[in-house]
Amino acid sequence: MKYWNLLLQKNETGELLLAAGIAVGVLFAIWLVRRLRVLTRLARTTGTRAGDAVADAVSATKLWLFLPLAVYAGASALELPVRLDRLLESLAMVGTLAQLAVWGNRLLAYWLTQRMIEKRATDPESATTVTLISFIARMFVWTLALLLALDQLGFDVTALVAGLGIGGVAVALALQNVLGDLFASAAIVLDKPFVVGDFIVVGDLAGTVERVGLKTTRVKSLSGEQLVFANAQLLGSQIRNYKRMQERRIAFSIGVTYETPLDKLRAIPGWLKAAVEAQEGVRFDRAHFKEYADFSLNFEIVYYVLSADYAAYMNVQQAINLAIFEKLAAEGVEFAYPTRTLYVRQQAAG
Repeated sequence: MKYWNLLLQKNETGELLLAAGIAVGVLFAIWLVRRLRVLTRLARTTGTRAGDAVADAVSATKLWLFLPLAVYAGASALELPVRLDRLLESLAMVGTLAQLAVWGNRLLAYWLTQRMIEKRATDPESATTVTLISFIARMFVWTLALLLALDQLGFDVTALVAGLGIGGVAVALALQNVLGDLFASAAIVLDKPFVVGDFIVVGDLAGTVERVGLKTTRVKSLSGEQLVFANAQLLGSQIRNYKRMQERRIAFSIGVTYETPLDKLRAIPGWLKAAVEAQEGVRFDRAHFKEYADFSLNFEIVYYVLSADYAAYMNVQQAINLAIFEKLAAEGVEFAYPTRTLYVRQQAAG
């Protein structure tokens, strides 16, 4: 009431109406530009990425943030008490800084989103870096806007920053799990044990990395559901990254019956080698008569598939299995299966 009485005493009715008209006019102009999206359409007509970014930022204009600015613009036509004038000026500046932060945040989000799309197509290893940069850049924009706003409101920013440093220690202790995941995210970005698009195995869980976030990593499993790992927990586990595999080592065994003739046993390693080398994209390593098992004579075969593709490996293994089956059948050699032979000794009656 005190300030209102001073306004009525120092200003004519016409001046008050003019001030109200200016304030309403400023708000209406901003509303009209936002409503008609004049700048948005103008920016989009350029057909450039910068124009699209400006258009996206304009769409984030908040009318209520310009309310203090409109009031201050109207108050400029009035004679105001010094303290009220300073208060309105500070509020207008705070609102303007907040809107600038919103625009800056939207511009950064747009630019970083475009960079993420480009990186995933050309350099997947850098895509996770963009996520961390996005968080740091947007945090910087809002922190800068907050400090400038507090400075406009008369706070001692230097003392505040020093106080935040002390308080930050307490916050860090309270949020050590969250901060642990945040630093783990930074470690993943910098060290790159895996990137978006890699197929990884963690314990008995496996899937393709979809997103590396600030706290969690999202993995799409083979059965379709999404797996969510805490970054700190993930880095503390043993990770098998199959996307980095250059070639796949395969070792498998077959067993034949004990009734197999000796000459056939000597020939089997050569048959196995031929079955492997007949396939494309493989490198034969060895084939040996490995052991005498309970019900079979076992042979071990080792070879390499010169590709990390699991489907390619399965195609090769299938072809080898069929070739071995065909060869052994043609040579009259039988595969062993679990059997037990009982020998019964009959004693003569006494």
